[in-house]
Amino acid sequence: MELSSILKPNAVRVIGAASSKKRLFQEITDLAEATLKLDAQETLEALLERESLGPTGVGHGVALPHARVAGLDQVAGVFVLLEKPLDFGAVDRQPVDLAFALFAPEDAGVEHLKALALVSRTLREQAVCTKLRANPDPTKLYAILTESHPLQAA
Repeated sequence: MELSSILKPNAVRVIGAASSKKRLFQEITDLAEATLKLDAQETLEALLERESLGPTGVGHGVALPHARVAGLDQVAGVFVLLEKPLDFGAVDRQPVDLAFALFAPEDAGVEHLKALALVSRTLREQAVCTKLRANPDPTKLYAILTESHPLQAA
């Protein structure tokens, strides 16, 4: 599995700031509606429901919100770079500025977990995150995310 099979070029956005986690999720679901044709309200509710189980801020300024949603036939994602980091309740208590949201079909099995592991491994690479933070252009962000990375085993 490659990130380019999950993330499309038009599913990458830079936003100045989000006033709250819910507002960030609204930005993410608006992007998912525009690029993946998902219902924004249903997708927002699914993200908030998943987040209520525990924060998806994985540390080092990275969040991996994810949810199962109706209307998809394969795992898909959107990526957001925040110019102003947001308190997200991450495990390391660091504010988040990189958010890769994954959406899976309601009946997704192992593909959802494989995609989550791939995104997690990619964004665990400090060099990748440094490049992302230094390039606030959606085209460049997409290129950085989808280029082949010598990833370490999970």
